Amino acid sequence: MERPTPDRTLDTSGTFCPVPIIETAKVVKEMGPSQVLLVVATDPGIETDMPAWCKSTRHEYLGTDVEGRVYRSWVRTRRA
Repeated sequence: MERPTPDRTLDTSGTFCPVPIIETAKVVKEMGPSQVLLVVATDPGIETDMPAWCKSTRHEYLGTDVEGRVYRSWVRTRRA
């Protein structure tokens, strides 16, 4: 699936739950409305954690792609 070009990329490789989500929350606070964040992770929990976090924070979950042991999740920050 074609994914949008990210405005920022966050690499959380080598960390485990809940660190990828905590770091995502910090970065999203620094971003503007409707910007796209790409989160790179090696923790398979990101596949369930990211959609749940987006739902609870009202950010738009754009999906997660898996390539080997690398997970790439896209999030669009909520609109102003």
